[in-house]
Amino acid sequence: MGDPIGFKTYKRKMPGKKSIQERLKDFKEFTLPLPEDEQKIQAARCMDCGIPYCHGIGCPLANLIPTFNDLVFRGRWKEALDILHSTNNFPEFTGRICPAPCEAACTLSINDDPITIELIECLIIEHGWKEGWVLPEPPEFESGKRIAIVGSGPTGLAAAQQLRRAGHDVTLFEKADRIGGLLRYGIPDFKLEKRVIDRRLEQMRAEGVKFETGVNVGEDLSARYLLKSFDVVCLTAGSRTPRDLKVEGRNLDGIHFAMDFLTQQNRHNAGDRIDPTQEITAKDKIVVVIGGGDTGSDCIGTSNRQGAKKVYQFEILPRPQEQPNMTNPNWPNWPVIMRTSTSQEEGCERRWCISTKKLTGSGKIEKLHGIEVEWSQQPGSRPVMKEIAGSEFEINVNLVLLAMGFEHVEHDRLITDLGVAIDHRGNVVINEKYMTSIQNVFAAGDTAMGASLVVKAIAQGRQMAHYVDSYLMGSSELPLSSNI
Repeated sequence: MGDPIGFKTYKRKMPGKKSIQERLKDFKEFTLPLPEDEQKIQAARCMDCGIPYCHGIGCPLANLIPTFNDLVFRGRWKEALDILHSTNNFPEFTGRICPAPCEAACTLSINDDPITIELIECLIIEHGWKEGWVLPEPPEFESGKRIAIVGSGPTGLAAAQQLRRAGHDVTLFEKADRIGGLLRYGIPDFKLEKRVIDRRLEQMRAEGVKFETGVNVGEDLSARYLLKSFDVVCLTAGSRTPRDLKVEGRNLDGIHFAMDFLTQQNRHNAGDRIDPTQEITAKDKIVVVIGGGDTGSDCIGTSNRQGAKKVYQFEILPRPQEQPNMTNPNWPNWPVIMRTSTSQEEGCERRWCISTKKLTGSGKIEKLHGIEVEWSQQPGSRPVMKEIAGSEFEINVNLVLLAMGFEHVEHDRLITDLGVAIDHRGNVVINEKYMTSIQNVFAAGDTAMGASLVVKAIAQGRQMAHYVDSYLMGSSELPLSSNI
């Protein structure tokens, strides 16, 4: 490593952020730049730990983290970018919205703050864009094979870029009006401005990837047509079937799925006109977000930017333990500990072990009736939830957002007409080479594994591309390295 005692000399430092008051005025990203000298210092903290768990267990993409850290410390940014791109097509996505399991697996996190891996990754790619190093990489030859990819989220985009670079004719179909899937419409702009997606799409267009938007494959184009017109069909749709809240009063006005709320705001930011009669807004309202994950957090940040009067976040699971100072309780695996997102910092009242019993109102939601619960678990058995007698409560509410996760990919006409096998969780069944039960049909990402991380989605897209290329050509030079 460039500085063998950097991890002892320097402390972890993250870039600053705009004040809460300032960043709530708009939906733009709010991270402030970190001086280049400090960027190199953060990279210098990477230690010669012998076994880089960050690269092994921690990163589904198997990013060469110690290598690019060392190159950043030495100021060799172009080489660092090449190393990063060798395993990750879109570090500008993972560098912004990945929860960074690599940092949890960092050896330094055993007794100190881990390396700022996600930050360094983002710095490398932004340096590359600024310097003009991110250029189209069109194939040297054409294979004559045609591939259809259905779904333009991170899995579909990664597979499309890899397969096009291998020389195949790639058409990516998206039923929405813009490319990007959940990156486009599920992630708020304050976490991922859509210009970040658009500049990468321009590179892919220059490489020869064809994008078809507004096409509901299965309806506008039949499964039969797809199988006849393309050598391979790849299913890479996102997991868009939300978990519902099955309680009395669920059908009252003012109760919405989180993704409908988030998508509408992203469309508004993009300049789309929203029908006032269909608008979902938190302005001047008491909002309850049900669900304690990232989607719930995104609803909080969006509600506060819209001008909510008060925001609650209810989670049915227990409050996670506070991380003891200088200790990672699950190293090198992901620790289940108390975390506070930037959106939660901006203002909300969080409560754990809360179960919603019913929702009431005169046509519109007016009150949420809940009860506190407790959890117990016997060795070898699942946790058991029990309501706490006498803990019932009710609160006034004007907007309820359901952010309880997603079950599986939508079982639309394409899935049913193709006849691919579905497992007990509702996911499309694939073999070890990503082929479904139907010849010439492959699947990856949320379609095959359910809702997961952007880093896993990209990794599966890359892996599937390798196997598709090998299936079509007999062998493949596309990389296969991954920790999935």
